[in-house]
Amino acid sequence: MQKETNNWYASWFDTPYYHILYKDRDYEEAQLFMDNLTAYLNLPEDAKILDLACGKGRHSIYLNKLGYDVTGADLSTHSIAEASKHSNDTLHFMVHDMREPFPTKYDAIFNLFTSFGYFEHDEDNLMTLQSICKSLTEYGFGVIDFMNVEYVTKHLVPAETKTVEGIEFHIRRYVQDGYIFKEIDFEDKGESYHYTERVKALTLQDFEQLMEEAGIYLLDTFGDYKLRKFYKNESERLIMIFK
Repeated sequence: MQKETNNWYASWFDTPYYHILYKDRDYEEAQLFMDNLTAYLNLPEDAKILDLACGKGRHSIYLNKLGYDVTGADLSTHSIAEASKHSNDTLHFMVHDMREPFPTKYDAIFNLFTSFGYFEHDEDNLMTLQSICKSLTEYGFGVIDFMNVEYVTKHLVPAETKTVEGIEFHIRRYVQDGYIFKEIDFEDKGESYHYTERVKALTLQDFEQLMEEAGIYLLDTFGDYKLRKFYKNESERLIMIFK
């Protein structure tokens, strides 16, 4: 399959600025989520886990520390090069398009931190789910951690400025044509930059429909990283466990 290098995620995630803007992400919260998730799934000690769209591998590295055999996969060559510095016998990283199935089968596949719904065409989202399905063992679990669109659109901050490492990021957010957009403008070393993040505003109903088409069975939904019940209007996250 031809890699779509002209897509926003292929270019933006590969820049150092993406990692600068999001450097204050909460590692403790991420680790708590991984603790809760692996305990809930009751994975065998030597389970093989795929961290799909792993970025620089923060979840992969922590899951590996918990004792699992982990593979991190991402489209960004820079992120994978960075993550690969942490590789060992049971921690591997690869550049991979999430729409394509993997040669190996996994006991669990995690797609975390809203790393879904970036594609322009709906069939690509379906292909991603089908590829997750094909890459799971018979008793394996898939997990998608997505934003709760109902909550996010209600609490959308239309404009803000964040200064990180001396760079002023001007951010605009809006909903249009079924997508949530984030426009990011900044200057660095006399150069002006503009990037756009665009994520499909998929609700639980949308996911249920996609999963039905992909032949996936949705087992459970949670509304936050402590795995509390999902409430359509109140939960910040939409965490789906499926087989």
